[in-house]
Amino acid sequence: MTKQYVSDIKDRDAINSTFLVKDKIMAMAKNGKPYMNLRLMDKSGDVDAKLWDNVELLDKQFNKDDFVSVRGKASVYMNKMQIVIAEITRLSEDEVTLADFLPVSPRPIDEMRQELNDVVTAMGNPHLQGLMRAFLDDQDFMKQYCAAPAAKGMHHVYLGGLLEHSLALVKLVRAIVPLYGGINEDLLIAGALLHDVGKIHEMSFERAIDYTDAGKLLGHITIGVELVEDKIRQVEGFPRELSLLLKHMLLSHHGQYEYGSPKRPKTVEATILNYLDDMDSKINGIQAHIAKENVSTSRWTAHHRLYDRYFFKCNGMDEDQEIECIREDLQQQPEEPPAPLPRTSRPERQTFSNQPLKGLENLKLF
Repeated sequence: MTKQYVSDIKDRDAINSTFLVKDKIMAMAKNGKPYMNLRLMDKSGDVDAKLWDNVELLDKQFNKDDFVSVRGKASVYMNKMQIVIAEITRLSEDEVTLADFLPVSPRPIDEMRQELNDVVTAMGNPHLQGLMRAFLDDQDFMKQYCAAPAAKGMHHVYLGGLLEHSLALVKLVRAIVPLYGGINEDLLIAGALLHDVGKIHEMSFERAIDYTDAGKLLGHITIGVELVEDKIRQVEGFPRELSLLLKHMLLSHHGQYEYGSPKRPKTVEATILNYLDDMDSKINGIQAHIAKENVSTSRWTAHHRLYDRYFFKCNGMDEDQEIECIREDLQQQPEEPPAPLPRTSRPERQTFSNQPLKGLENLKLF
């Protein structure tokens, strides 16, 4: 069977391919008949799918995180691609090619690993360089650090995403430091490389990207501080105050208590790290959201649940490739406007704040 990747699926395509079940939810139609909402994925992306027939029987035959063979039909519904499934069968791991299913960073891992080594070599503080060398010399750690995603759904959601995100922060640090005086660049670089280090144990990413028991019980901030403390003990003469400053950056990099940080930033370096981390994660997340909507002809994306808004796709760079769509201001207007609905009070909409986890407080994750 030739693999059909999610990113290549077009409207009305016949589907006959293998996928990984990212999500599986049973639901009930208005007529009382059960149906199944699925999210199918491979390394190129994910797609909604619906199963309408034999639902109760098929529900027992496969689970979330299983590989499945799917036959069906693709169609665009509400400006989003979906698959209507005719047949679905569970597959064993040896029947698929694992490399087809988890997305990977667009940057080669070996290239990023060499860049990481160059960054550490250039550090001037011997204690911080020694700490980073202790991490780089730990082969088990490096295998996980170079493979881990940066998040499950917000940003850099692919293998190598953690390393890509951390190196991007280093570039931002080097751009920011010359603009201000009195900033400890090496401390900021160490914070950039280690702020999310706990995600190597917070997340599982062998098959699908998900949270581990340790991730749900402790979280990457607590795990990261434990990992840093363990390596600091291996660096002879590591200054106590430098240790406090570095661990404070890890503890405060989400910025606010309600976003998961046990402490708010109380140093210039910690404050800079918080803002740069937030900026890089938001830009990557928004660009990924826009890129997923290649099937839509609208100039606007679908609603982003976590950011709680739509995003405009065009930025004026290439007028020749302007997205074709029906302009709202040219659509036929009704002869008489409808009567206004009675005004009701509604909760104040949250602003687009500078916090990477804004909107998650309602998901009861913390």
